[in-house]
Amino acid sequence: MATVSNRLKFTGDFNAQPENPHKHSPTHPEPYIISPELKKAVNLAIYLRRPLLLEGDAGCGKTRLASAVAYELGLPLYRWDVRSTTRALDGLYEYDAILRLHDVQTQKVAPLPIDESQTDEDEDEERLNHNPANPKHYRKFGALGKAFKLKDCPAVVLIDEIDKADLDFPNDLLTVLDEPWEFKIKETGETIRANHKPIVIITSNKEKGNLPAPFLRRCLYYYVDFPNEKKRLQEIVEKHYQVREETPPPSALVENAVERFLAVWNEGGLFKKPGTSEFLDWLKALHTFEPKPYNAAQLKKDKLLPYRELLFKLQQDWKKYAKTS
Repeated sequence: MATVSNRLKFTGDFNAQPENPHKHSPTHPEPYIISPELKKAVNLAIYLRRPLLLEGDAGCGKTRLASAVAYELGLPLYRWDVRSTTRALDGLYEYDAILRLHDVQTQKVAPLPIDESQTDEDEDEERLNHNPANPKHYRKFGALGKAFKLKDCPAVVLIDEIDKADLDFPNDLLTVLDEPWEFKIKETGETIRANHKPIVIITSNKEKGNLPAPFLRRCLYYYVDFPNEKKRLQEIVEKHYQVREETPPPSALVENAVERFLAVWNEGGLFKKPGTSEFLDWLKALHTFEPKPYNAAQLKKDKLLPYRELLFKLQQDWKKYAKTS
């Protein structure tokens, strides 16, 4: 077990990336404003190597946390976007049996020379030659598979929107996200065991109700609140422009935009509430879409929200604010 002095620790400082980050670590800092409570949950998950399950409103910053952790710690980030058809196996590996059969037929006519310079280390890269005599040349690792294969450091694995998949999907994951942290590839006969247990961050919008109890027992859980305060949203704007080294909007425009946005967000009745990324896009349009920034005083008085196509994505919400704002 790692000691307090040498174990990985996330501080939330987006300027704190190590000098030699892993080549698959994010290349741009993530201006993530994190609460002390969420920071503690992240560090507990890192210490215990238990998956951290994040729930919260869409757009509250669940997905971006994984990038912030990977960037600050200099660790590779492997993202796995879950869909309705996703299987647990997809995150481990895919095996291209059709390509292997094709290569067998092709090389009957013109056999490919075996490239001895290619090793298992090349498996995540595009191979120039496949040798059908070697079944390992036809497996490709997914996000978790890549993380298990890493030799020098752990990876951060983001499993995004786990609730989109079938209810059996989370339980299928349990077999690999727990001791002995291994999986088998039946086509090659290999057993892949994690050299370093990955840091797993899972997001859920709870679209299909609660996740299975056995899965929840093995996770740390945190509910991410939307930044529903003027001061916090203004801080997000400040860090966003600071990281991108762009000129921020005038303070009066930021203040009035935050007030209008939060008024809409808290009014109730929206079928799809806009998230922080949509707010930042809206603010950018107010600031730079026209030759001159939108007049801050005018924004406060306007009945109709300018650039509302950036905030409302459903017909009911669009019509509501096309008439009454």
